[in-house]
Amino acid sequence: MEDRGILDQSAREIATRVSAGSLSARAVTEAYLERIGEVDGQVMAWQHIDPDQARKTADELDRKGAKGPLAGVPVGVKDVIETSDMPTGYGTTIYDGHQPLWDAPAVQLTRDAGGLILGKTVSTELAMLSPNKTRNPHNPLHTPGGSSSGSCAAVAAGMVPLAFGTQTSGSVIRPASYCGVTGFKPTFGVINTVGVKVLCHSLDTLGILARGIEDAAYCAATLSGQTDLTGLAPPSRPKLAVLTGTRLEHAQPEAIEAVERLARTAETAGAEITWLAPPAWYDGVFDLHEAVMGWEATHSLAYEIRNEWDRLTPVTRTMLTDLGRVTGDRYRTAVEELPGIRHLMDALLGRFDAVLTLAAPGEAPQGTATGDPIFNRLWSVLQVPLVNLPGATGPNGLPVGVQLVGARGADHRLASAALFLEAMQAGAKP
Repeated sequence: MEDRGILDQSAREIATRVSAGSLSARAVTEAYLERIGEVDGQVMAWQHIDPDQARKTADELDRKGAKGPLAGVPVGVKDVIETSDMPTGYGTTIYDGHQPLWDAPAVQLTRDAGGLILGKTVSTELAMLSPNKTRNPHNPLHTPGGSSSGSCAAVAAGMVPLAFGTQTSGSVIRPASYCGVTGFKPTFGVINTVGVKVLCHSLDTLGILARGIEDAAYCAATLSGQTDLTGLAPPSRPKLAVLTGTRLEHAQPEAIEAVERLARTAETAGAEITWLAPPAWYDGVFDLHEAVMGWEATHSLAYEIRNEWDRLTPVTRTMLTDLGRVTGDRYRTAVEELPGIRHLMDALLGRFDAVLTLAAPGEAPQGTATGDPIFNRLWSVLQVPLVNLPGATGPNGLPVGVQLVGARGADHRLASAALFLEAMQAGAKP
């Protein structure tokens, strides 16, 4: 029988106990492998997992006396991130069985910190919109979202305490909302993305999926060197704002209600709440994201477009065709406009510990289509830190998250505000 006590412990607690010698990496690994055996047949979150390899790695950690901030902690790695000892297929059959010769820095830093790479989690094709095999752990008839489908579903189903995702539009925050887990997308560039299959070089960001913001921030600190993220300090009276933004015709009532209800509850708990109207330039940022992604994605995937077009799924081909309509002039104009827009948004966001907005249009849709990143795109092109805060449910009983937004570089401030809200929802004193 698996050790339920291990599965209930945070990543930080596991690392502390393994480092102290009161818990073995092998015991942790066995507990999670047993959990995977119980639930992954329906969820299908893993692209590659080798139990014998995981046990061997755990035994080696125990033999050496694992130390470090992630000692003995199992980690799932999205299958667009390169690993030297596991295949990396980038979510497409084109690269089935592809074996990189090296680890992406995020993977190597995890190993250096004592972490155990448990396996590769499912990605959509080339981290775009074409769905893969993973199902929502709350209801297998619904999508887990994408493109970080497997990482979000694996954490939600209790198969791993930490997992890596990537976001170019909404691929960390949206599936985290659909699966009901914490998603942390740091400020662009905080975590090194070398060794991640490039989609858009000025947007791609590596994020962390976890069961709570403290674990997510703690992992991000280990990978980034931003040590302040290891010690979050929830403000006693946080300054929060609500900015539901534009294009709300794409939102279901439960998504808007989740934001508004969280704000009202936070105000009762002592937060200072400001309700914001979108600035006049706000809606135009969507077009800037479209321009940047259109040009950069079609250039990043030039090889696949030229040499592997017929092996791509119809969904991917359609998306690449649409993205390919962006002209170089439009891209360069967007690149020239963005620095000024980012500074304007930083000035607005910097007035608050966190700004509350929609994480997704609503509950996870039924079927395999991964959902609409409409409420994430704007924030991704602005390169700001984001958190999905789970806690609400929709009319079908599926999770609905709230997206928390901070100014660039204010990751600790944002995560601390998220901890206030997380504790508030749990009924604990923030």
